[in-house]
Amino acid sequence: PPKEEVAERAIWPDDRPARLRIPVLGIDANVQEVGVNTKGNMAAPNNFTDAGWYKYGTLPGFVGSAVIAGHVDNGLALSGVFKHLNAIRVGDDIYIDKAGGGELHFKVTEIQTYPVKRVPLKILFSRSDLPRLNLITCKGAWLSGERMYDQRLVIYTELDTKF
Repeated sequence: PPKEEVAERAIWPDDRPARLRIPVLGIDANVQEVGVNTKGNMAAPNNFTDAGWYKYGTLPGFVGSAVIAGHVDNGLALSGVFKHLNAIRVGDDIYIDKAGGGELHFKVTEIQTYPVKRVPLKILFSRSDLPRLNLITCKGAWLSGERMYDQRLVIYTELDTKF
């Protein structure tokens, strides 16, 4: 029997995320496109005020797990875009403004903290059942020798199609 062809939707520049807004936390941030760092991990934004969308993953609003990272701080006193992300609650609203206009509305469904080396990458990056947006930042104790925190905070959301 012939193989079934899977229809793919083209990703247009206008579909890309331009801003991330979390009203309850007062976050309204530019979204950079990020790739991978020299260690092979998702790169972080190149400043502390922007969020970073993983450009090799799912686009927000499409079925799958779109991932956006942001700094909590610089390891010292400078606050990052996700400094207060730990105050978010299940049911809170998150918005993505698309480059071409229009917005996507996501609702927080789950909040998890993981040891840095035990983040479930398949869950974070590869769920393919619904349009999801997952936010990730640092948490826990600062490991000065490794220049990073020992935990990751992950906020799981789903696209709200009811608004």
